[in-house]
Amino acid sequence: MEKARLLFIDNLRILLIALVIMLHLSVTYGGAGSWYYKEGRPDAISFVVLSWHNGASQAFFMGFLFMISGYFTPASYDRKGPRRFLIDRLLRLGVPLLCYDFIINPLLAYPLIKARAWDFDRSYREFLAMYYTEFHIGTGPLWFVEALLIFAVLYILWRVVTGPEHKRSRSDRRLPNNKEIALFALILGAVTFAVRIRLPMGWAFEPLNLQFPFFPQYICFFIIGIIAYRGDWFTRIPKSAGRFWLSIAVIFIVVLFPALFVLGGAPTGNVSQFAGGAHWQCLAYSVWEQFVGVAMTVALLVLFRERLNHQGAVAKAASASTYTAYIIHAPVIVLLALALRNVRLYPLVKFSLVAAVAAPICFALGSFIRKLPPARRIL
Repeated sequence: MEKARLLFIDNLRILLIALVIMLHLSVTYGGAGSWYYKEGRPDAISFVVLSWHNGASQAFFMGFLFMISGYFTPASYDRKGPRRFLIDRLLRLGVPLLCYDFIINPLLAYPLIKARAWDFDRSYREFLAMYYTEFHIGTGPLWFVEALLIFAVLYILWRVVTGPEHKRSRSDRRLPNNKEIALFALILGAVTFAVRIRLPMGWAFEPLNLQFPFFPQYICFFIIGIIAYRGDWFTRIPKSAGRFWLSIAVIFIVVLFPALFVLGGAPTGNVSQFAGGAHWQCLAYSVWEQFVGVAMTVALLVLFRERLNHQGAVAKAASASTYTAYIIHAPVIVLLALALRNVRLYPLVKFSLVAAVAAPICFALGSFIRKLPPARRIL
């Protein structure tokens, strides 16, 4: 398994990118969060269900993607060396980042302005003049690609400074036990709370579009991914740990999430205390978020390794185009939502139907794009 391609990781990527697409569509149709386009005001049930979905997904899927990226970073660096590794990262991450920021993102603004879907009462030409005279990078969902590029550069510097790593058998490295994993989640929750006292959820470092209130998890998960590769953790986590953390995830998402928000006063409409500040609600939510992030990561790794470590033709094509699907999913789902904005359906029904269509379109279009000559080396 060490030499073979880890098909369960490829399949996990498909799931995680599909969840990214679903979260942004959930915001579109009434869930909590920010996105290019939001369609009207949802009823209370739709808002609660979609926000519940968003909270549970946000707790783990981006951190999980950072962990997977970290997992494959050491092998790539060992194989290529610092110079080739940096060039590869600049091509694979830097080029899509610039293309999205300077071409796709401003083009996406045009239909939104024409449809009056933005609170922007000037012309598209005025928007472009403003857009291209301000410094910004990592717009839209490409903040993730930007962060990966930053992490890659920092990894190169660390390897250059520390020198060659001491090689030893990957199976000799001890796996963390459940108590140590729980302690890690607890400490990460406390660090997240400390950050959010000053920088609540929703705050972003605008020139780089980096949402620092979520970055304690992203940084730690990327580092854990590197450590996990050296210890071959992904293939060695015992099935019992997967079952244990799956039960923890279910309890936290199904039972503790609604209890926390009811006890914290969310039914009155005041949810700001969960987002940040020195409030018990923020502390509780920060700890809840990190426990769900850790629990879902361990549970899904084991579940996919044991049950979904194989691929057919469709899964193989989808896994090869996950990166491209992530890059293009914003214009795809925004244009789809705008095209269907006059279709009157209950928000939860509309979300489900559009998500069922949008995700396959993103993967299929991604598969087509990555086969084009200019994109083959990059995507």
